[in-house]
Amino acid sequence: MTQNPFLTRANELMDQIVAWRRQIHMHPELSFQEVETAKLVAESLAEMGIEAQTGVGKTGVVGYLGEGSPVIGIRADMDALPIQEANDVPYKSRKPGVMHACGHDAHTAILLGVAKMLSEMKDRPAGQIRFLFQPSEEASDSENKSGATRMIEDGALTGVDRVIALHVDSTLAAGKVEIDSGYVTAAEDSFHIVLKGTGGHGAMPHQGTDPTFMLAQVINAIQGIRSRRVDPTKGATISIGYIHAGTVTNVIPAEVKLGGTMRSFDDDVRELLKRELARACDVAKVLGGDYELRIVSGYPSTYNDPAVSEILRGAAVEMLGEEELVSPEPMMGAEDFSYMSRNAPGAMFMLGAKFDDKNRPHHTPVFDISEDALPVGAAVLADVTVRLLRGA
Repeated sequence: MTQNPFLTRANELMDQIVAWRRQIHMHPELSFQEVETAKLVAESLAEMGIEAQTGVGKTGVVGYLGEGSPVIGIRADMDALPIQEANDVPYKSRKPGVMHACGHDAHTAILLGVAKMLSEMKDRPAGQIRFLFQPSEEASDSENKSGATRMIEDGALTGVDRVIALHVDSTLAAGKVEIDSGYVTAAEDSFHIVLKGTGGHGAMPHQGTDPTFMLAQVINAIQGIRSRRVDPTKGATISIGYIHAGTVTNVIPAEVKLGGTMRSFDDDVRELLKRELARACDVAKVLGGDYELRIVSGYPSTYNDPAVSEILRGAAVEMLGEEELVSPEPMMGAEDFSYMSRNAPGAMFMLGAKFDDKNRPHHTPVFDISEDALPVGAAVLADVTVRLLRGA
């Protein structure tokens, strides 16, 4: 079988893509602080003859290649995490307490590889390609806005007809591709609750109201939301992440603090969870206390457009073979690419990048990826972009 020309060229560019990835990995930058990464991206695009706009969405970069329609966007995130790297590798993070523990260095390097291939393509179809190098996927700013939202506000997706992206997966064999249509990541909302009583002496609980007693009933009510208020055929979960109450054994505290996360796919279920959480907290009032509830809305669910997903699937099968394609289950993790794929029909696929036999989960000090996966990701993105330009 003749090898796909994009895969052939991506393999030829592997040393350069790896060099970009390692440079970014050694010099990680936190959300909305990706100054040096953005500079590297802009300078690299300029060397390819691609117009680069900087300062988009605060620290993002948009590259423009070609003119007219359709307009196809390709997104890569650039930010790192506040984690101390534990790996002993030549490209280990040189910034204490900061590392690329989710693969955004790989995403950025892959997209630069895509830009290189498409910029040198002599028979590139008509239309414009937008290379969306996004800041701050991992966090939001003081106005609770992530990098995708900020880039959209700055017009990065204005006129975009389709948008695509990838995400490396450290648990999947290197080079395999996961793609599915419909919901692929969940909406995320966090909550913070303060249960209020009067407190009192531990030996005389009848003289006051005990928020720790309220806590037990409120937790039961919260856990009942998923099992008794949500349609069993719909995906949703609520998890409590922290509980803080009291400091000594013989004092009933005046208040208890707790918080956690809610995940869902459908927007109506997302709103239902918020309403039912408030009703669960009302139990505190029934027991003579009160409460404060604060819900912080996070990213919406990511929806893969069926038509774009099918193009991705077809490209991957033709390039790599059916045996390299995996149909994943929807996951409850959140991803702010969801804002972009709600702005224009789009899809994200997962790229297998397992490093070795050790378990290296995302967002941990031992996270790492196989660089053998980088050319595969670049080739698939480039191929799909051309298919979308041709109106496939």
